[in-house]
Amino acid sequence: MFLSTVRVSLQIFFSLTFIVFTASGVQKLTVTPDRGTTLNISSSQVKGSVCKVCTGAGRSQLCSTSVLLNNNTPVLVEFKCPRPQDVFSVEIVRNIECTTKSCNGRIILADSGSLPLLDFKRKFTWILKASAPKAFQIDFSKTGLMQINPSVGCLDRHTYTLQAFQATGNVAIGKYCRTGTISSAQVLNQGSFSLEVPAGQKLQNGQFDVSVGEEIKSLAKIKLTLTQGTSSSELLSPNYPDSFPDDDVMEWYFEIPAKLRVSVQFLNLTQPRCLKKETAMEYHSKGRATLLLNLMDTQQALNQGDFSLMLRNCEMDRRRAGSPGFSLSIKVSASTADSRVLCNVDLRKQKDLSLHIEKLRPGSDCKMKMNSVTKERITVPSNSVTQLSFQDCLPEDLQVTTMKVIDCQKNPVSLSLPSLPNCLLVLLSSVTWVLRPSQHGTVELTSPTVPLRQSLPGQLCNDSIIKLAEDDGTTVGQFCPQGVIQKVQVHANMSVTLSRVGDKKLMPFLKPVLTASLKKEISERYIFTVSPMKDSPVLLATPGWPLGMKSYSTVSWIVSVPSKMVANLMFTNVSQPKCNNRHTNIKVQRIGRLEEDYSRREDEVAESNITVSESFYLNMSNCMPERGDFRVITKITLEKSKNLLLTIILSVVAALLVIFIIVLVVICVVVRKKKKKLNHQVSIYNPNGTVFLPGQNGFPKSCEDSESHVYASIEDTLVYTHLLRKGAEMGVYGEFDTYRPFEGHTDSQKPLVSKDSGADNAEVGVYQPFRLSSQQAPPLPNRPASHNQPAMELNEIYQTEDPSEDDHFSKLGPRLDPEGGD
Repeated sequence: MFLSTVRVSLQIFFSLTFIVFTASGVQKLTVTPDRGTTLNISSSQVKGSVCKVCTGAGRSQLCSTSVLLNNNTPVLVEFKCPRPQDVFSVEIVRNIECTTKSCNGRIILADSGSLPLLDFKRKFTWILKASAPKAFQIDFSKTGLMQINPSVGCLDRHTYTLQAFQATGNVAIGKYCRTGTISSAQVLNQGSFSLEVPAGQKLQNGQFDVSVGEEIKSLAKIKLTLTQGTSSSELLSPNYPDSFPDDDVMEWYFEIPAKLRVSVQFLNLTQPRCLKKETAMEYHSKGRATLLLNLMDTQQALNQGDFSLMLRNCEMDRRRAGSPGFSLSIKVSASTADSRVLCNVDLRKQKDLSLHIEKLRPGSDCKMKMNSVTKERITVPSNSVTQLSFQDCLPEDLQVTTMKVIDCQKNPVSLSLPSLPNCLLVLLSSVTWVLRPSQHGTVELTSPTVPLRQSLPGQLCNDSIIKLAEDDGTTVGQFCPQGVIQKVQVHANMSVTLSRVGDKKLMPFLKPVLTASLKKEISERYIFTVSPMKDSPVLLATPGWPLGMKSYSTVSWIVSVPSKMVANLMFTNVSQPKCNNRHTNIKVQRIGRLEEDYSRREDEVAESNITVSESFYLNMSNCMPERGDFRVITKITLEKSKNLLLTIILSVVAALLVIFIIVLVVICVVVRKKKKKLNHQVSIYNPNGTVFLPGQNGFPKSCEDSESHVYASIEDTLVYTHLLRKGAEMGVYGEFDTYRPFEGHTDSQKPLVSKDSGADNAEVGVYQPFRLSSQQAPPLPNRPASHNQPAMELNEIYQTEDPSEDDHFSKLGPRLDPEGGD
């Protein structure tokens, strides 16, 4: 039993007082959340966004990309950008808890008190918690809900989502729109129910009661009520199109009025690899044994009366990469043995739209009437009002399509799904738009959401298919979203047809399929604008594939290649005809260049691979074939430019080489300095009186660089004084303690010999200086002055410190001639 005294409206649930201030680039408002309500304002932009939301004022102001308000006190909120509604979204959260007997609130939808937030995208979330072992239950019987594919939206722009919270993570039970056969939902333990509306959308008033549910043994239990007449429901497994949770159970319970026939179909089945148990669908009916339904088989009509379907998953093997999960959709249809449904179709508000209904099974009991006339095919003309009736018809008996004609529009036209009356027994199978430009005009198609890709072997479409064809029925190609084709231009009247793979029905959604513009004449029959992405090969086929191109037709692809990238073209599947007139041609030409990079005819040997370094045109033209067809599949792959890579490699090598040379020079300089320090000076005694010093070594210059103290030569008396006797005994030299300018010969002259000495007068056994004649002595070598400098050092080396040593030497007797000295 509900607490009837507890009523929560959004006026109480989200009681906010707003005072809005606007300034240049700044918007301010004061928010007062209701007690027990959490308000979350968050940004959808990436980290580092310049758009901030701030609370407080002055030095205490805090700014971030989100703010969480949960106190029942006024808070000043300031947006630091001119249009915060384009950046921020608002989520309003409230908790509802249930005991084993009742719950403390209900879900009430109202705009009271929240109108200033209409400019923001809003999400209202209720967190619901049950008391074990019970489930909580939400009652939708007043309006009903219809489950939809997660990829589509609702026509009234109100999208509901039901989730179950488990220890292993949240599970999406389903996404729903208003008005349908779902009358209630029970969720085990804990979950959430949310409503999302876009910016500027007012809430539809209403409420959903929350109560204590049953002790269910499944993840959730959805109850559907099929009404009198004919009705059908399409259900999806939890987390669809992703996998149903591992080793879990989902239940749907159907309330069926008396004398209704029910049929069940399992669609879009994806089977997992099971480790334990098996996937199964169990059929339970009161008073009957449980029936195990094979998911792979076509199901027959079930017995009358209420029943439930329980979907069981196995323990899946998810260890292998790419292992499939478990998902499927279920279609349940019910009709009486003699049911008659009336439907009034008014197409006056939808200009140039016609409706077509076809009976698929001629042997069925289904009877269609248009204005009381029985027909096998019905066409409701545009701008008309028509009365239709269907008797004993099931949804699988009928196919409904529409066609809209668009002539010479100056402004772009959005190709969207039409809105049809709910009394029609089945959803649309396909929608066709016929586009008729002016004479010599062109149809230009673009996708308002994501680019297109061509459906070809290796990149087939798995859901929606957009078929482009010329007015004579010639196919241009089949396309689907999530590709790289930015624009398609066709120089002819053409049609665009939207359908789904495997004859599935179209789910209603709001977003336009394509945007069409009628432009002036172009030079080619077909032009495609393509923007490939790195590491994502693109397949492009000639118009009409797998058939050949029309005779004399031409096609051009404008391919954008980013900077520092090259495009590798591979012609993977080429079929050339034998031409009766003209030639086929495949050309590649870079944009802005006069010369062609590649050109081949059908009678020339074609290369299978070429590389283009810039954005380019890929042009193909057909001849008048005598036999055979002209068709080509081109594979384009973007790669990094090899020239850039080579430049980088050479730059690195050059840098390393420079560093190596610098290091080598430094090592050589250091080694040379060390050698200089270790190079010992050695003097050699020469009997001719000249001292030879190996190497080019000399005294390092002092800070006095005038070199005024450097002598041209030094007397021999100052050198080797410990080897000579006193100058007075020799009769050649005078005192050598005092420096006198040199007046004798230099190194360039021959060595001096005493005039008083001679070879014949030398005393035997007494040391005499060498006094050879100039003819006997070899000429002295020319040496730089640096060779004479070490003589001063040698003088210090061989000079005796003590004068008494001279007497000591004189007492030693005659000296032997030295062979050399250090």
